[in-house]
Amino acid sequence: MTRKFFGTDGIRGTVGTAPITPDFVLRLGYAAGKVLAREGKTAARRTVLIGKDTRISGYMLESALEAGLCAAGVDVLLVGPMPTPAVAYLTRALRLSAGIVISASHNPYDDNGIKFFSGAGTKLPDTVETAIETELARPLQCSLSAKLGKVRRIDDAAGRYIEFCKSTFPAQLDLKGLKVVVDSAHGATYHIASHVFHELGADVIAIGNQPDGLNINAECGATHPKTLQEAVKRERADLGIALDGDGDRLLMVDAKAEVYDGDQLLYVIASHRMRQRQKLRGGVVGTLMTNLGTEHALTRLKIPFARANVGDRYVLEMMQQRGWVLGGENSGHIISLDHHTTGDGLVSALQVLGALRAEQVSLAKAAAEVKLYPQLLVNVRTSRKIDLNADRGIQQAVAKATTALGANGRVLLRASGTEPVIRVMVEGKSRPHVTAWAETIAASVRKAAQ
Repeated sequence: MTRKFFGTDGIRGTVGTAPITPDFVLRLGYAAGKVLAREGKTAARRTVLIGKDTRISGYMLESALEAGLCAAGVDVLLVGPMPTPAVAYLTRALRLSAGIVISASHNPYDDNGIKFFSGAGTKLPDTVETAIETELARPLQCSLSAKLGKVRRIDDAAGRYIEFCKSTFPAQLDLKGLKVVVDSAHGATYHIASHVFHELGADVIAIGNQPDGLNINAECGATHPKTLQEAVKRERADLGIALDGDGDRLLMVDAKAEVYDGDQLLYVIASHRMRQRQKLRGGVVGTLMTNLGTEHALTRLKIPFARANVGDRYVLEMMQQRGWVLGGENSGHIISLDHHTTGDGLVSALQVLGALRAEQVSLAKAAAEVKLYPQLLVNVRTSRKIDLNADRGIQQAVAKATTALGANGRVLLRASGTEPVIRVMVEGKSRPHVTAWAETIAASVRKAAQ
């Protein structure tokens, strides 16, 4: 069955426009509840945890989800604003049926979305998402009063997650003497991130920690590192850490205000594990967007590397297929399966900091072997679906660029799984050539979209 609502990362869109409306989310909660009730073996297992980021629409959607789940006879635990990876952790730790996050991640405040975790703290299998869509097509029929779900709030959720994050940092190390700026993007980590690093000994300057429902990801966080760079320079800090609105992405900045993306940070973690003889269980999974410079640096260390489709769920799938424990995306999603079931910005930051402290090196030195190729990503917004493989103009532009760039360059076109956008990526040794070809291919996509 072709899924109508679920994309690569749940269901996402503009608030007030289908499907992100109160009536749809009510029906989604009911449909998910009915499916999860069938999946659960006992009544005690039919409990779902709901977390959200700091968007103003989260209140409305939380209430709708809560009502739908209760109507289906499923109990609900509420944790309020909580990072996406925290919901995954708490769902698993509390032995629940599922976890739900109300978030549009790095998108602006007027978008929102719903994403699910299984009882094991992983993304729902395609079969379960398909079953929920099938249930959505059926009428909503409220359970009998005696079988309605109940709701209660977990007041210590943040503290539990903070302790979990700290437990992933090497017990023999600390962060004493380190001055760190932490940018929470006015998002779900605003009341958590600074505590994690401070309790490990760091001197923390917190920014992006004043959410008002409208400022999430607004010129801050992992999608806008300039704010962090300026703060690191102003505070004369040793490092900067930027998270996105729901806390699963990470970027870092060194003392000179240089930005390090997910590719470079993944290399720092992998190379340290190899030198310390920690288990890599084979190698590292990246994506089609992973920079060639990272792949070449890993190859020089004889660390196997494989590319998955773009999206953390596809990275995770390939990691599980190969039995590997480390993978990630250049956007800053990094997965360490020996610590967590999903990408976690805080856990990933602690993995990098652990490597730096253990080897007593700077971030710049730890990542020095990664010589990133110039890479340009152009997002072309479209109002209709385009068959990228069938459009002659697009294919001609791609063929010309591929020939011109040669063996040390790449062209990648893909439709976003979360936005009405075609992403055009061009990578090569010469920045002017990369820019020119990216603009040429993007122009051909815009023409096809007319």
